[in-house]
Amino acid sequence: MSRFDDLIHAPTRLSLVSLLAATDWADFKFLRDSVGLSDSALSKQLTTLEEAGYVEIRKSFVGKRPRTSARLTPQGHTAFTGHVAALQEIVARAGLAVLPQ
Repeated sequence: MSRFDDLIHAPTRLSLVSLLAATDWADFKFLRDSVGLSDSALSKQLTTLEEAGYVEIRKSFVGKRPRTSARLTPQGHTAFTGHVAALQEIVARAGLAVLPQ
């Protein structure tokens, strides 16, 4: 079912969700570097997605170093798929409206 999702549509969150949709778990550093955010900005965006039920956060240690990873939940995958479908419908309608002259 296609459904435009305002929460996902924000450019930074759309980038994050797109990255997470392509992987099982993603390391915090990978996400930070891929999207070009500071640690605090990424943490805030991930928390927003986690509170919506779209992302699961896992905190662990590798030796004595903390490691944070994230992944999309099934709800997050469904929301992302629906959002992409809604965007495709918008683009398709725009394309059809431009063709006839």
